[in-house]
Amino acid sequence: MQQLQQQQDEYKLKDTKPQLGERWPGGAKGGGWLYGIGDRPTSTYDLVEQMYYLYVRVEKAKDLPVNAITGSIDPYVEVKLGNYKGKTRHFEKKTNPEWKQVFAFAKERIQSSVLEVFIKDKEMVGRDDYVGKVVFDLNEVPTRVPPDSPLAPQWYRLEERRGEGKLRGEVMLAVWIGTQADEAFPEAWHTDATSVQGEGVYNIRSKVYVSPKLWYLRVNVIEAQDVQPNDRSRVPDVFVKAQVGNQVLKTRTCTARTLSPLWNEDLVFVAAEPFDEHLVLTIEDKVSATKDELLSRITLPLTIFEKRLDHRPVHSQWFNLEKFGFGALEGDRRKELKFSSRVHLRVCLEGAYHVMDESTMYLSDNRPTARQLWKAPIGVLELGILSAQGLQAMKTRDTRSTTDAYCVAKYGQKWVRTRTIIDSLSPKWNEQYTWEVFDACTVITLGVFDNCHLGAANGAAVRDARIGKVRIRLSTLETDRIYTHAYPLIVLQPSGVKKMGELHLAVRFTCLSFITMIHLYSRPLLPKMHYIHPFTVNQLDSLRFQAMTIVAARLGRAEPPLRRETVEYMLDVDSHLWSMRRSKANFFRIMGLLSGVIGVCRWFDDVCRWRNPVTTLLVHVLFLILVWYPELILPTVFLYMFVIGVWNYRRRPRHPPHMDIKLSWAEGVPPDELDEEFDTFPTTKGHDIVRLRYDRLRSVAGRIQTVVGDMATQGERIQGVLSWRDPRATSLFVVFCLVAAVVLYVTPFRVVAMVAGLFIMRHPRFRSKLPSVPSNFFKRLPSKIDSML
Repeated sequence: MQQLQQQQDEYKLKDTKPQLGERWPGGAKGGGWLYGIGDRPTSTYDLVEQMYYLYVRVEKAKDLPVNAITGSIDPYVEVKLGNYKGKTRHFEKKTNPEWKQVFAFAKERIQSSVLEVFIKDKEMVGRDDYVGKVVFDLNEVPTRVPPDSPLAPQWYRLEERRGEGKLRGEVMLAVWIGTQADEAFPEAWHTDATSVQGEGVYNIRSKVYVSPKLWYLRVNVIEAQDVQPNDRSRVPDVFVKAQVGNQVLKTRTCTARTLSPLWNEDLVFVAAEPFDEHLVLTIEDKVSATKDELLSRITLPLTIFEKRLDHRPVHSQWFNLEKFGFGALEGDRRKELKFSSRVHLRVCLEGAYHVMDESTMYLSDNRPTARQLWKAPIGVLELGILSAQGLQAMKTRDTRSTTDAYCVAKYGQKWVRTRTIIDSLSPKWNEQYTWEVFDACTVITLGVFDNCHLGAANGAAVRDARIGKVRIRLSTLETDRIYTHAYPLIVLQPSGVKKMGELHLAVRFTCLSFITMIHLYSRPLLPKMHYIHPFTVNQLDSLRFQAMTIVAARLGRAEPPLRRETVEYMLDVDSHLWSMRRSKANFFRIMGLLSGVIGVCRWFDDVCRWRNPVTTLLVHVLFLILVWYPELILPTVFLYMFVIGVWNYRRRPRHPPHMDIKLSWAEGVPPDELDEEFDTFPTTKGHDIVRLRYDRLRSVAGRIQTVVGDMATQGERIQGVLSWRDPRATSLFVVFCLVAAVVLYVTPFRVVAMVAGLFIMRHPRFRSKLPSVPSNFFKRLPSKIDSML
């Protein structure tokens, strides 16, 4: 039992006490920068722990001596601090090279009190030649804390190997001590990445990305004129196919067999700025069930279309189509055409919608596309990505299990990616990021990944592995409070649920306008165009998938790329797929909601059965008061809810919600259900497994079908009371309604309510164990189930 409790505690949120925004320690023993200098506070990064670095900026060199044998020099710089060495790129045959590279040595990795900067000559064969060096005593290195201006680099004369004298040539350097708040930090070479060389360096840097600006492109295909089929002996059976990038949509086939077909049908696409793709329209003839013939086409750039900011109608236009085939290929023949087919379109770029690239349940942004329609921000979200603890090894390198972890956060259009910490199961990032908040009822999503693209030759063939995900809803955060917690990184694997480690975060939501934030609770969640001209559910699913594909493609073209598997995991691309586990979880969520109603019904049943006479008498007294003073009913209800709300304030959540394995129904999932959840779509399993799962799905669907049928039956019985499907039952009910109307007309309502209430709460000795007369009558009413096959 104790072991089970410990296992459950592992999946819970843990409070942490990091030293956030600490000052530079002063008066340290031993002096020097290794223990800190001065007492200046950092002006930024107050949500992360300070990390000290020795920065070395290598700018350029001049007048370098050439090799006596070759008559040239291929220079590069090697920065050495203890056992750590960083190298710049080398230049061929250049005596005045410019590198402009920064090296950062972490405080906890320092093993020497002397910094050495060597300039060497790259040799193709054998050992590189020594050119000269510059030596720095770390106790003399100055300290810089932003917003101080950057330290100016200086020229230094090169020394001989043993420091016996100066050599010809100079190198421009800047050496200072700073924190991760320094501007040079993101682009610097770090000591924790000494094993990464070449192009892999770009894949480990921290970066900020911005999602492309997405628009809905609405193409209203109205009609066409003079559509000429290839076979003049038949009237064409035509439809319009529209394509934007990889998105292809078709209109229905025109039912009227005519040369001027009419459709008046909307086709909606997702387009991203800058508009590289074109709208390609083709008119095709459905010759047979398996064959379509292309009749004519037109290609239109998206930049020519109007950007609509409201629901006002857009002017339609006629476009001349290019004839496909004989007339299009031969220029001389084309001139002989007396006319061309035309198509009537109404096309616009919708700027008043929010283009959703993430699930509506986890929206991080709900602003419309057009910037003119944006409101002022209501707050600021600050996030400190501190560290991770106890990560699982994700791969093997040199016969040793390891992980190269980085964290991605997504809120609104802004994505952030921390630097990759090489070969560590407890990485420390201590990076801070800020977002503007336009609506508090939004969610920030964070994911931790293992970097598998560190300059490998087959890098395109591997995928960054998922370690875990965290979601935080801003509306659950108190304003101006710093939340410091360790969030469990939980993933579902084919072997079952598994904790992959913990992610330590510091989160603060600062409100700029409290009145505006409160006012937003009365406003629609999405822009008003979603309610004036809504999309269908199928349209939304398709458009969301297209938007996610565009975002993944654009972010994958950045440097370093934010890869497709990362973007898909952050945007929950597979959340719509069937899962027995999720179906069970949602069912029990509904049961959890109904449990409150069921509890109230059981309590009232206990009152009616006089299980607790004192409670029953108090309920009778309250009932009689409300009957004789009905104006007190609504005030009593609201006062009761007020008291319950105040009473529950003591038990309010003290921390943000996190991934709950019990709520997700992930603890006791059978292996076959897990295997089904991780199966691809369409399935790749054998016929026997598919048949087994299909039979199981039929069994579950059969139970759902029965429940839905029972609900429909009860509703049809209510309708059947007055439908005369059962003449005798309807006659009885009509007579009962007449008698009840007369009795209620002559009897005061208070008396009727009092008699009905006292009858319902009568003592058990006056009750019968058989069902009541109204229940018997209702269950005998007919439904339409008799008419079903």
